[in-house]
Amino acid sequence: MNTNLNPEIIPLFATPIIRLDVPDAAQLTADLRRVIEEREKVQETTHHSNYGGWQSTWDMDRWGGAPAIKLLAHARNLANRVTTDRKGNIGAGPHPGYFAVTWHGNMWANINRTGHANEFHSHPGAYWSCVYYVDDGGCGDDPALGGELEFMDPRGALPAMNAPHLAVDMPGGLSAGVTERFAPKVGRLVMFPSWLYHQVRPYFGDRTRISIAMNLSL
Repeated sequence: MNTNLNPEIIPLFATPIIRLDVPDAAQLTADLRRVIEEREKVQETTHHSNYGGWQSTWDMDRWGGAPAIKLLAHARNLANRVTTDRKGNIGAGPHPGYFAVTWHGNMWANINRTGHANEFHSHPGAYWSCVYYVDDGGCGDDPALGGELEFMDPRGALPAMNAPHLAVDMPGGLSAGVTERFAPKVGRLVMFPSWLYHQVRPYFGDRTRISIAMNLSL
């Protein structure tokens, strides 16, 4: 048998997750923390996907002031960099083939303390969804604290149904049929398709885990 074969594994229909460590995020993050903590003092929590914790109304772009508008601009710019039309023309840049997309955005703040989490959900009506980490609560340095952003395989349990002990030797192959987790990091922006089911795992630290969620729709 010829053992020198080099098969090519082609990952069709990949699901994009985009991570960006926002440049010069220290001042932006400090300003966002200030307005979020002030808002928590005067507004009762809303109840959507959150198990405990505090979640603001979904209009932070109106009450969050200049830092909220600046963060939303980062999200819009990132969406333009990674979005194309069906001919492959990209949504931002000076080159030929540029096409313009006007993103309507909304955003809200989340504060999780020990034991708090968010259940699996998606964001109907949006194209891209994002999360920005104002404070990771220590999760970025200590995985035992939990609080990860967790994505469900959009194929459901199908890849693990017939032989759950087997996987494919390729990036992402070991988690087929289950989930992938991303640890939070202060100043990091994560963007993903709004249809992708996701949750925040329970946080077990003794600080506050603060994040901002955003939706971008057409």
